[in-house]
Amino acid sequence: MNDLNGQIRIDARKYAVCFSHAIDISIPIRGTGEGVLAFGAGHPQISALEVGSYVGDVRRGGSCNCSTVSITPHCHGTHTESMGHITSEPIFVTEVLPATFFVAQLITIMPQLTPGADRIITREAVQRAFSLSMSSNALIIRTLPNSDKKLSMNYTGTNPPYLDFAAAVFIAEKGIQHLLVDTPSLDREDDGGKLAAHRSFWSKGRERCTVTELVYIREEIVDGFYLLDLQVAPILSDAAPSRPMLFPIELA
Repeated sequence: MNDLNGQIRIDARKYAVCFSHAIDISIPIRGTGEGVLAFGAGHPQISALEVGSYVGDVRRGGSCNCSTVSITPHCHGTHTESMGHITSEPIFVTEVLPATFFVAQLITIMPQLTPGADRIITREAVQRAFSLSMSSNALIIRTLPNSDKKLSMNYTGTNPPYLDFAAAVFIAEKGIQHLLVDTPSLDREDDGGKLAAHRSFWSKGRERCTVTELVYIREEIVDGFYLLDLQVAPILSDAAPSRPMLFPIELA
C-alpha cells in the first residue's frame, strides 16, 4: 500500500492507515420517494418546517431552509442497533459506542439457497471466508449478487438473505463486537419474532456490541482489513442512522 498517510493505535497495536481514501458504505436516507425500504414502512418524509408565517424553504420565500425529518431507522437506510433492540429496558446505541474506530474485516458470501427458497448466510460460509491474518473486532458481510440496486431496493415481502443463528454464534465466539451486513436484518424477514441471530450475537456479556444493517459495499472494494469509523447519529434510541466509513489499513 503506497498511499498510507497516518497511524493509529487500537488495543495496543499500531496500524498504518490511508486516511485520504475514505470509503463510505452507508445508504443515505432520501425524502424524495426513493431509497431503500424494509418491513412495510413507507418512504421517509423530509418537509419544510412551517410555524406561523415562517416557512423553512428559501424556494417558497423563507429566509432559510429548515426541514422536519420523519424516519424509521430500522427501515430507512443504514442504521446501527444496540442490544436495546431486543430488550425491555432501554439501551441507547450511542451509549454503547464510546469509541468509533475499530479494525474491521470485510468478507463476501454467496448465501445458500434452501429448498424453501430462503437465502442463508451459513456458519460454514463465514468460517471459510473469515481470516485470522489480522486481529479485528468488527466484521462486514457483503452478500452476492451485489449491485447498486441495493441503494434503492424495497425489501418488503422479498424474504431477503439473512444470517443463520449458528453463524451469529461463530461470529460472537470470534470476539467480533460490531457486525455490519448489507441486508435489512440479521434475521429472516418474518421469523415469528424469534430473532435468533440477533439473540445469538447478543449473548450474555455482549451488551456493548452493535449490529449495523443495510450497508452497501461497492464491487470494486476488495475483501480484507480496514479501519472502520462507525459514525452514529446522537439519537437516544435502540437504533440510529449511521455512516460507516472504511480506510485502507495495515500493521505498522
